[in-house]
Amino acid sequence: MSHEETLVVKGITLPPAPQAAGLYKPMMVVGNLAYLSGHLPLLDDGTMMVGQVGSDQSVDQGNDAARQVGLNMLATLRAGLGSLDKIVRVVKLLGLVNSPSGFTQHPQVINGCSELLKEVFGDDHGVGARSAFGVPGLPAGAMVEIEGIFEIQE
Repeated sequence: MSHEETLVVKGITLPPAPQAAGLYKPMMVVGNLAYLSGHLPLLDDGTMMVGQVGSDQSVDQGNDAARQVGLNMLATLRAGLGSLDKIVRVVKLLGLVNSPSGFTQHPQVINGCSELLKEVFGDDHGVGARSAFGVPGLPAGAMVEIEGIFEIQE
C-alpha cells in the first residue's frame, strides 16, 4: 500500500501546508534528502497549541501537539514533493518541548510525532534517529517544535 493510500485507509486528514513565518523555507531538498524546518502545532483554524508541558499542559496534551506537528510536516512534504509516496524513510527528527527546568518526559511528548510517522511510513521506514529535549520557550508560546530529515526518491 502506498503512503497516500495509508492516509486514506487510516482516516488521516492533512491540514493545509503551513506557510513560512519568517525568513526561511519550510522545506529544502538537497540530493535525495528533504530537510524540514522546525514545524509548530498549528491547528486547521490557524490557532497554535500553546503552553508549557509539565507546567500548565500535561504530557498527553504535549503528545497531541507533537502529533499535530507531524501532520503539518506531512502536509509540507506533500506540498513540496507532490506526493508522500516519494518518501523512502524518516532519517532524523529533532524535537523541542516547551518545558520547565526539571521536566524529564521529552521523549514521551515527541512520541506523538514519531508514532504518526510510523503509522504512515511503517515500522521500518517510519522510525529514524531522534533527539528530544526541553527549552524554556518556543515561538508564539508553542508547546513543541519539530524539524526533520527524510530520504526521498524521484
